[in-house]
This record gives sequence, C-alpha cells and structure tokens, in this order.
Amino acid sequence: MQRKTFIRTLLALAAASVAPLAAHAQAVKLTLGHGAAPGNPRHEAAVLFADRVKAKTGGRIEIQVAHSAQLGDDAAMITALRSGTLDISANSQGAIANVVPEYAALGLPFLFSDVQKAWQLLDGPVGAELAKRTAAKGMVVLGYWDNGIRHTTNSKRAVKAPADLKGLKIRTPPDTMTVDIMQALGADTQQIKFAELYVALQQGVVDGQENPLANIASAKLYEVQKYLTLTGHKYESNPFVMSKRSWDKLSPADQKVFTEAAAEATQTQRKLSREADEKLVAELKAKGVQIDTVDRKAFVEATKPVYVKWSSGPVSDFVKQVVQQAQ
Repeated sequence: MQRKTFIRTLLALAAASVAPLAAHAQAVKLTLGHGAAPGNPRHEAAVLFADRVKAKTGGRIEIQVAHSAQLGDDAAMITALRSGTLDISANSQGAIANVVPEYAALGLPFLFSDVQKAWQLLDGPVGAELAKRTAAKGMVVLGYWDNGIRHTTNSKRAVKAPADLKGLKIRTPPDTMTVDIMQALGADTQQIKFAELYVALQQGVVDGQENPLANIASAKLYEVQKYLTLTGHKYESNPFVMSKRSWDKLSPADQKVFTEAAAEATQTQRKLSREADEKLVAELKAKGVQIDTVDRKAFVEATKPVYVKWSSGPVSDFVKQVVQQAQ
C-alpha cells in the first residue's frame, strides 16, 4: 500500500509540474498594426478587440496593438499580412485596393449620401464578395470598419468650387481612385505617407490634403492647415483583416472568439467614427480653422469622368454592381 501511495504521489507531482508547461505552450501572442494615432476610433476599437479576445480566452491569447504606423505604412502592413509576419491590421481601403482592386469601387466620388448606406452595402452581398476576394489574397476579413467621409484642407485659400482647387498641391494616399478624384477637381496630387504628412504640410511640400475629420483631428493637421472644406468627396472604409496564415493556426473555438470580438469592435468603431464626425466640425472651428461648404452639384459634375473611367476598367463589373446597390 505504501508503495502504491508513493507511486500515485509521484504521478501527481509529475502531472502538476507538466500542467504549467502545457498552459504555457497554448499561450498565443499576436500583433495588430494600424496607422492611426491614439484617440482615433480605429485605435480605440483595436484596443477593445484585443481586450475582448484576451478576456474571452482567459488571457491565453494576447494581442499587442501597434499604432501610428509603428510597423510601417499601410502598404507595408498589407505585405506583412500576406506573408504572415503581421497577424492583424485595421488597414486603409486604398492600400488593400492595390491588392484587391475591387475595394476601389467603394470610393467612387459622392457615391453615398451618408455612412449608414455604406455600412449597409458592406454588411450585405458586396461585403461578402469582397471578403471572398480578400481571402484569395491571403487575408481574412474580420469586419469593415469606418474611415468616414473625406474632406479637403489647405493652407492657401478657401475652397468653395472646383476651380478653387486648381493649382493647389494636394497630398493623397497612394490610392488611384483618390488621385483620380482630386485630379478631376483640378488639384495637383502628390503621394506622401500619412506618418510624414504633418511635416510635409508644415514645411510647404504640399499645400493641403484630404482625409476624414477624425484623422485630421487626431493627427493635429489643423495646426498647419487654415482652411477646411467639407467636400465630402469620397467614402472610405477600414477593412479589419487578419493574415490567413495566422487565422488558420487558430482552433475553430478561437476563430469563433475572434469573430465575436471583431463584430463587437466593428460596431463600436463605427459608432465612435460617426460621433467624431458629428462633433469635430465645431471643435475644429473652435481651434481657428475656417470651415466652408461647397456647391455639391458642381463637384459631382466635375468628377463624372471618374465614373466613366472606372466603369470601363478592369473591375468594371464590380463597379457597376456597387453603384447599382448604392443607389
């Protein structure tokens, strides 16, 4: 009996010593990168997602959030996602469009009257089709976050009509749709990384830029831009995507956790983005920025050639589908 008790004790001690090792082996650490600054709805939602995953897995899966392009610009993060060296990103529509060109259709000029219509489209068949095409490029769509309606700022003059943009050097992201829109409106476009934009504006490398209000505020672009024009020329999403290589390493149970946490983060991010748009006009005005509205009809007319170009290009069928459903 004593010998049996001794053996059972040894086995129990061995099991106890192995248990921490097993738990440690199951621990997962992932990285989520994005280009926005703290305070931006994108960052707040990314932190929420990481917190929810950690809580739902009892701390077993930990996600580190790297903000403000710490891991490179959006294009670099897309490359890293596809290779599996980055796990998750709340990335820009333009950068993903360089890999999945159908995303560009979401940014056709003056396509949506409000962001709610854009969300309805992304939560339906169009979003499902984009997710399918994204998966084929090595990325899994976790949700479609919101990057708002884009507006224009500059340091030279008030812009109220397309003619007022003529000759202004306007920074755009490396996104063909945005470049087409700005050039159709008469601006001279130049591509500069968002992380370098503040200094470029400060030093006069470019006269202005275009971005949603949340980005203008969180990056403090108002400090070097006197004029803000509510052009509302383009909607932009922030696809919340995960490397397919990282996704495939998750168990089905953990994939379910990620899906649930992403759904919650998506709704929160959209809510924060809409709330930011509603309050930021007044806040930016209080900071001394001159805010102007535009003759929308004149801007719509000036950008018609953009529709003509994209309706006959490589993704013309998808463009027509998006336009039809958006209307």
